[in-house]
Amino acid sequence: MQEKDIVADVLSQLKGSLANYARTISETSNQHLRQTWQEIRNGDENFQYQLANIAMQKGYYKPAQTASPSEIAQVRNELSQA
Repeated sequence: MQEKDIVADVLSQLKGSLANYARTISETSNQHLRQTWQEIRNGDENFQYQLANIAMQKGYYKPAQTASPSEIAQVRNELSQA
């Protein structure tokens, strides 16, 4: 496997894990356990952010073009009407 493929695979797995953490946290009533899951999630979010930045620096990943202020305002307006 190429490094680019490994990075993409890890990022994909992290994305799935983060979704699972969100669901688990919302379903956990024990405060201590909930806090533990939140800490694990936060660590994985930080790792994902750092790895994504490395992937962008190496040219493995190119994010979508930044939205303009008017595009952001349009989406915000549409979401507030929903």
